[in-house]
Amino acid sequence: MNLHMPHCRTHQRSTNHQKMERQNQSSSLTCENLPSFLSSFVDTFVDFSVSGLFLPQRQEIPQQPLQTHYPSPNRLVAIGDLHGDLEKSKQAFRLAGLIDGSDRWCGGSTTVVQIGDVLDRGGEELKIFYFLEKLKREAVKSGGQLITLNGNHEIMNIEGDFRYVTKKALEEFDVWAYWYDIGNKMKSLCHGLEIPKNPFHGIPPSFHRVPEEFSHSIRARIAALRPDGPISRRFLANNLTVLVVGDSVFVHGGLLEKHVDYGLQRINDEVRDWINGSMGQRAPEYCRGRNAVVWLRKFSDEFAKNCDCSLLEHVLATIPGAKRMIMGHTIQEIGINGACDNRAIRIDVGMSKGCINGLPEVLEIDRNSGLRVLTSNPMYQKKNQYAQTKEGLGLLIPEHGPKQVEVKA
Repeated sequence: MNLHMPHCRTHQRSTNHQKMERQNQSSSLTCENLPSFLSSFVDTFVDFSVSGLFLPQRQEIPQQPLQTHYPSPNRLVAIGDLHGDLEKSKQAFRLAGLIDGSDRWCGGSTTVVQIGDVLDRGGEELKIFYFLEKLKREAVKSGGQLITLNGNHEIMNIEGDFRYVTKKALEEFDVWAYWYDIGNKMKSLCHGLEIPKNPFHGIPPSFHRVPEEFSHSIRARIAALRPDGPISRRFLANNLTVLVVGDSVFVHGGLLEKHVDYGLQRINDEVRDWINGSMGQRAPEYCRGRNAVVWLRKFSDEFAKNCDCSLLEHVLATIPGAKRMIMGHTIQEIGINGACDNRAIRIDVGMSKGCINGLPEVLEIDRNSGLRVLTSNPMYQKKNQYAQTKEGLGLLIPEHGPKQVEVKA
């Protein structure tokens, strides 16, 4: 029996030593050792509270260069302005066979371009941002991709121009500010974490000619969307402003030769730098004014005769391989249509209830069968009787005559 005692004492000392080690480890197990885990948990909690979507946080990686040029995919879908209408946004994606009944990506390897203007005129702007972010992640896993652009309303809001914001949208940003503040307080409870940045820093408590009841909502919107704001940095900084996919050029308003000469990649990089807070409060000059890339209407007038086709031809000639320019920005009450021999394709159908509550339509470009419009308009449920162009999209109407398109529900 005595022979076993030393062993028992040794085992007991070893056990006590292990307990002390574990106690020492647990005492040093502060948030400083688990910053990414805690921050990720809190941020995911805030996201879910704001959007109702579970989006696990991604590990932070160094900023990657933006890609302006993409090769031509087998299937390319373009979706116009969404303007704060989540349900119409989902209808457009379903129309193109991109999401299922549970709003999950089912578009396979399709490349999708959303032409900008998620903000303003509707009340579910943040929910659309989260919805698009979810789809981006799901698309990549299936070999597809969703590329989002900045429109003039994104630029306006980052600059603090809230002329077209709705009361419901202000309430949505109030909710965001509430949960974001709770998240920051949760992080502040842990001494090992860096003190969160106050997103309201420098924003006045009230504004001239703004009713007091809206002051906090306006402050929340400024905090979220100004350069280097939490929402603008997360959802808008990596948007493109100009995009070339195969032989199609995408831009919210339009391009002039001076924009091409300035450099499409340079425009994308500078807009991202501005949104990230490194270029002051004002947007770059090519994003401001009626001839800006997000404001131009020279090629999107509803009446084809008012489009400057010779100018468009000249601009496209300066972009190697470009056959057409695809734009949003100007509502087309007749639906998606083309001008200048289909070199100008206009895809803003005003689908948001905050615009004209238009029926959703999307543009599809198939490598083999060419271009066509997919529409929810019951007038075009059957194959159109009119002849198609050689590219498969008989879009152009002289004034407001019948559309010459092939469509499917």
